[in-house]
This record gives sequence, C-alpha cells and structure tokens, in this order.
Amino acid sequence: MIPRPSLLLRLRGLLLVGLALLATACSTLDRGQPPVLERQASWTVLPFTNHTETPLAGSRAEAIAESLLGGQDVGRVRHYPGAKAQEALFDGAGEREQRQAALAWAQEQGIRYALAGTVEEWRYKVGVDGEPAVGVTLQIVDVATGDTLWSGAGGKSGWSREALAAVAQQLIRDLLQAGLAGRR
Repeated sequence: MIPRPSLLLRLRGLLLVGLALLATACSTLDRGQPPVLERQASWTVLPFTNHTETPLAGSRAEAIAESLLGGQDVGRVRHYPGAKAQEALFDGAGEREQRQAALAWAQEQGIRYALAGTVEEWRYKVGVDGEPAVGVTLQIVDVATGDTLWSGAGGKSGWSREALAAVAQQLIRDLLQAGLAGRR
C-alpha cells in the first residue's frame, strides 16, 4: 500500500514540530580529546569554582559531579575533607587558594586524578516559563604534576517543569562521559 501524499505531508509536519520542540531544550558541549587514563585509579573532586550569582552553585555542582564520578567505574573516589561550607561571592583569590590546598591534600594522599570544575550559569531563566539553565566546565587533572589532561565545557537549558539539578546532572554526566572515554 502506498501512502497518500496528504498523509506524507502530515507526517512531515509532525516531524518538523517534533524537531522544533526538541530544539527548545538544547545543550552545547565543547570538549577535548579524552586522555588515556588508568581504569582503576584513585580520584578526588576538587572544590568547584562558582562564577554565578547563585549562592552555593559550585558546591551543588561539585556534589553532583562526585556522585556521578563514583558511578563511572573509575576506581576509588575520595572526598576532600577541607571543603568549605559557605561560598563567598566574588572571592576569586580564596577559590584559587582552596583549590591549591585540595590539590596538595590529594598529592599527600597519593591520589592519581582530580576532577575540577567551574560553574558559569546556574539559574532559572527569567520569563513566563522559567526554564532551568546550567553552564559548567570540567577538567581532569593529573594530581602529581597539576597538569590539566582534559577539559570540557557545556551549557544546557531544560523545559519549564524540569528541575535545575536534573538539567545539571544531565550536563555533567555528558561531560564526564566524554572526558572518561579514554580509560584503558
């Protein structure tokens, strides 16, 4: 049976509407080539830097990243015990010092890799729908040398009824999987 032309036009129209709806919840990812990483190495998550106006956005993203990293079969993930309880807005010097202290702790512990990150956006957009919007950068760091082995950046917005944390989790998972793709 050959479909009628009007049925094909309707199907095509439905397909275009579906693609337009998918485009409203979009994301952008930029990432480098995944490095060759030891499969069962020790890891830690360095304190994330918060470049947003949302208090504790760095701590929230850090907690999501630590949880997702632990589920990636990378080996042991150790929690940095000196994480600060509060983030001071616009305290760039303090953030750098805390990252250096966390990296020094990881070196003392003999940890192989660290996941570092920065939160660039963490909010609900202003407007009728109030879509969640997240922007994050991640870096995989060789703890022994302090060298960045991989970096990736992404931004994602969701539907108006989605939780901000759910959108962040999707974005961080996508970035992490890209960075860990080179495990041997």
